[in-house]
Amino acid sequence: MSTFMANKGNIERKWYVLDAAGQPMGKTAVVAADLLRGKRKVTYTPHADCGDYVIIINAKDAVLTGNKLDQKYYRRHSGWVGGLKETKYRTLMAEKPELAMQLAVKGMMPHNTITKDSLKRLHVYAGAEHEQQAQKPEAYEVK
Repeated sequence: MSTFMANKGNIERKWYVLDAAGQPMGKTAVVAADLLRGKRKVTYTPHADCGDYVIIINAKDAVLTGNKLDQKYYRRHSGWVGGLKETKYRTLMAEKPELAMQLAVKGMMPHNTITKDSLKRLHVYAGAEHEQQAQKPEAYEVK
């Protein structure tokens, strides 16, 4: 019996919907990252992109535990002197909750070339409506 190795020809991708309402952002991001990588499949192959499509809805209702709303910052740098921009997560969650969830999922993924392709399969929405109804996504429960 030989070991199964996933490649582009034998990967079957499914669509999943995660509801982030009332859930901690980190728990939702972990489940989304595992589904994007394909780690919850029996045919998981570490060097192949064998993950599924993930839709996260209600990102604006995700919960940050503790004092993270006031103590955690989203930082980016332009590359120029004095080009550091900081945004508190309270402001980020009020203005761009989709970006906050995408950053959380990206931080849970490995830093390699497969991640770039995997993150293209992530769709995040602030509200309960999403545009992927035609794909008939399955609901996936965050525990």
